[in-house]
Amino acid sequence: MEEQKLISQKKPAYPINDKLSAYLKEYDRSIKIPVSYDDLLRFTDAIVVYDKNGEDSLWVRVYYAEYERDEIDLSLMLMYLILHGDGSEDSLPYLTVDAIDYCTFGNSKPFRVKVRNILNDNHTYLYIKKADASRIYGLELEHILSPNNINFLVYEDTLIEEHVLGIPGDQFLVENFKTISEGSKKRISKEFVKFNERCMIRLLGDMRSYNYVIVASYDFDQVEYRIRAMDFDQQSFEGNLKVYFPQYFKENYPFVKMVSENLQNESIEQYKREERSAIARRLRGSQERVNDLLACMKEDRISTPEKVEQLKMDLYDYTLDKHFKKCKTMGEILRVAFNFVTRNYENVNTYIIR
Repeated sequence: MEEQKLISQKKPAYPINDKLSAYLKEYDRSIKIPVSYDDLLRFTDAIVVYDKNGEDSLWVRVYYAEYERDEIDLSLMLMYLILHGDGSEDSLPYLTVDAIDYCTFGNSKPFRVKVRNILNDNHTYLYIKKADASRIYGLELEHILSPNNINFLVYEDTLIEEHVLGIPGDQFLVENFKTISEGSKKRISKEFVKFNERCMIRLLGDMRSYNYVIVASYDFDQVEYRIRAMDFDQQSFEGNLKVYFPQYFKENYPFVKMVSENLQNESIEQYKREERSAIARRLRGSQERVNDLLACMKEDRISTPEKVEQLKMDLYDYTLDKHFKKCKTMGEILRVAFNFVTRNYENVNTYIIR
């Protein structure tokens, strides 16, 4: 699609400034960790990792010199304990690192670490990336404004993220899409409308099907679905407003078609209002934290002046809110967007507030 051509093929990584660093310390996102991203780049060999269908997964399994591997494994297990607990070393004897994979596809070039509990054979993943300020803003906004909490830690220029559970959207379309029930299609349609609205309001871009996951939850009489973002590189970076609507990407067309076939326009508008109201309530409930984050973002440079100018005018045309015209940074744009959402929520629900 035309708007996809406007997505930067290579978004630059933006450094963490002093104000954002202070914010991360204030909210327990910053902690000293035993291994850095650059440490993991010292691998000596690598082999291609294939998926279950025998296709190149775009990941390679990396190997380290024998004299380094034990130290790296120990550091990664400690990092896992810090991310998922209090950092206590009591559980160390029961953990092992099964694999370390590296991906050269995309902006963040992450390492994926598989950590397994040897007592019950359960495993999980954590991801280690080069820290990028815009991605950190995206992660923090996801934690505050979405229905999903997300764990991550930052130390200097290294970012550690937990694994987001779910079936990648592109994989879901290939393997699950044709077999789900009509009732499930309606519930996924509802969730896609809400996800689409949520991404637009918080300016999370490039949500193509491989950048989010489908999470199924089993109720006593049906399966509920939730869509979760898992890539946050394009937080408040692009200038074209359409980039922040998942509905405009061709990779998402099957979901868009599903919505049109299963939901009436009145239902679509209802679900949009529900999502805007939910975000407004989360903004009100986390006002101090949101204000602190936007204060960092307001003074930060996470895009270009040209993209800021384009986006603020696109948003003015979309909302007719003249406050967008005065914005000079992406942080200021997001502040006006949040004010717009909460102001309209309060106007609609005046009888509750009074």
